[in-house]
Amino acid sequence: MIPSRFEKALSVPLRHILTGLSVAFLVLGCSRDPAAQSRPLVRINERQITLAEFKTAFSRTVKPGQVLSAGERQDLERAFLSQLVDRELTLDEARRRALVITLAELDAALEEHRRDYPAGGFETMLKERGLTLEDWRRELTQNLLLDKLIDQVVGERGRVGEMEIDTYYAAHRADFDRPAQVRVRQIVVADQAEGARVLARLRKGEAFAEVAKNVSLSPDAAKGGDLGFFGRDEMPPEFDAVFSLPVGKVSSLVKSDYGYHIFLVEEKRPAARLDRQAAAREIRALLEAERRESVYQEWIQELRGKATVEVDWRQLEPQP
Repeated sequence: MIPSRFEKALSVPLRHILTGLSVAFLVLGCSRDPAAQSRPLVRINERQITLAEFKTAFSRTVKPGQVLSAGERQDLERAFLSQLVDRELTLDEARRRALVITLAELDAALEEHRRDYPAGGFETMLKERGLTLEDWRRELTQNLLLDKLIDQVVGERGRVGEMEIDTYYAAHRADFDRPAQVRVRQIVVADQAEGARVLARLRKGEAFAEVAKNVSLSPDAAKGGDLGFFGRDEMPPEFDAVFSLPVGKVSSLVKSDYGYHIFLVEEKRPAARLDRQAAAREIRALLEAERRESVYQEWIQELRGKATVEVDWRQLEPQP
């Protein structure tokens, strides 16, 4: 599988804190019965989680085969537990405010997630993660609730004005120098023989996007192999060939660590500097993300201050 720069990740700490480990949290049996467990690892208001439950959840965040030293494991477990507490407090607040996700909202979000995978890929992902569709829908419902709550909490405090955009653009003009870029579609197959067969289909006139949807191993297959625009330094060296490829031209086979690629250049952009109007949307998104993070951190501190949270950190210390 192609790694996720081909989906060029944005770093959004707020969403990471709340939703990044949500699948792992699904296995937690947060008991409300104090007599159910004699020695909980953590109490969050009326909820409690045992060490065994926590360890099971944490194990799902560790990559298969990943080896951690005792110190590394302890650090990761502590970070995971802190995120768990924040997530539980935030979900409690969403319930207190009686926020709900409608069936239409859930179905629309589920369909959007499905579009990120090639045919059958979504079901494969669920199987690899040991999840049922119902597990996934429950996780997605929680994440949508968190998004809705954050929108309420941030509200107008997260808005960015035109003057702020002007100020940022004036101070960061060089950031809006854009290198030459290309918009490319790709097909990725496992071996050279399969690549040759696909090339033959394309040269007979089959539509590149349709072939990509049917045979490509890359996550972007669901979008017809569309990688969007990128510059020369944003991709592995094997992709450099596309910059000399004419628009509308299909490449020959290109081998990389991920398999064999076939590229189609759809569009080229010359190097340019974005003016203020062209940069405004990007600046607004950046500043609003920073504002939302700041407002959220202030709010979660207030939420922690009003909650009863008890953690027996000794249970996470390395055993002799």
